[in-house]
Amino acid sequence: MAEAQKYVPEASDEDDEIGATPTFDPRMEQEAERIAEALVFASAQPVSETYIESRLPRGADVGRIMMRLKALYATRGVNLVQVADHWAFRTAADLSFVVQTDEQEVRKLSRAALEVLSIIAYHQPVTRAEIEDIRGVQTSKGTLDVLMEAGWVRFRGRRRTPGRPVTFGTTRDFLDHFGLEELRDLPGIEELKGAGLLSGRVPSNLNIPVPVGEDELAENEDPITQLDLEELGLLTPKGEEAD
Repeated sequence: MAEAQKYVPEASDEDDEIGATPTFDPRMEQEAERIAEALVFASAQPVSETYIESRLPRGADVGRIMMRLKALYATRGVNLVQVADHWAFRTAADLSFVVQTDEQEVRKLSRAALEVLSIIAYHQPVTRAEIEDIRGVQTSKGTLDVLMEAGWVRFRGRRRTPGRPVTFGTTRDFLDHFGLEELRDLPGIEELKGAGLLSGRVPSNLNIPVPVGEDELAENEDPITQLDLEELGLLTPKGEEAD
């Protein structure tokens, strides 16, 4: 007795719209790569994946496209690097010494500023009082101002504690300047020891905290509002940026 053949319904247009995974023409994917490459190349600042995706043909996988471009440029004189959820072209690290620039070098940070920047990077979100508690000395407003003017530190939010102190965190420019894709790429305790930045006799129970995501507020944080910015002197009462 012959085995009955199993009935398989033919795919309909309606099925394609509802349940089928759309296919993406390889030629369109190549064009999408060219578009993404051009968008990043033309920008002086890191470009967000959201912006890139909005300019690509519908159905393009922006994550896969950017990773393919990153691999393509990995051995070139310029590399495509990821900075949080943004992308930028940067000179290959081993060739930076041959690149000449007329731009003024970034002002060297004082020891106090470096200490404060390190504390903010590893302990964010952190308040000024917490920074002073960790350092054991008072932190001048000028030190924080220098870090904020450099674009490496920003106001994150306000702590849900008496007085609602402002919390500080690092910026995407901080990641970009120090060649980090995300905060989790900050060096760990063994790397810091190897670089000579920590004594070999550090306490055995010393832990280096992993900061929360760049744009994620902690459970005990409230977002910065326009009224907060006015209070901090960053906006005039009319909502305009202060000079």
